[in-house]
Amino acid sequence: MSSLAKQLEERISSWPHVFVAPHRFGGREFLFGKAEIGHVHFWGDVDIPFTRAIHDILLAGQLADRHRWLPDSGWITFHMDNPAHLDRALWLMRLSWLRYALKSLPDPALTLQRESESMRLPFDLVALLSQFVPSLRTAPATVSCETS
Repeated sequence: MSSLAKQLEERISSWPHVFVAPHRFGGREFLFGKAEIGHVHFWGDVDIPFTRAIHDILLAGQLADRHRWLPDSGWITFHMDNPAHLDRALWLMRLSWLRYALKSLPDPALTLQRESESMRLPFDLVALLSQFVPSLRTAPATVSCETS
């Protein structure tokens, strides 16, 4: 395993509710409960599942690349080939971790606020992530019928 992949694994394995397991195509996968938040291959490719909306923002901002085998899915790929790439890979994995944390941690609104500030998330990503926080979801519009 490359030293960057090993460093990534060491850092992510310390996050709350994250478990590390062998990945079926080589490397290590990171799980939040039973959900995969991403995996790293021995050569340094990091593959991460996102919603299509988050995926599209990451691609538009050139923060990641399309997944080589599933280009039309929500999966992204980020290749680490120098030490400067480790921070970006960690940021992308933390973004994936946050989606699952918002669904299961006791105070998702506070978690979103704390993590979005810490990660310096742009507004469009915060808005998309807020859909995973029940108290922040917008209620469907209701139509009022008044008679005169």
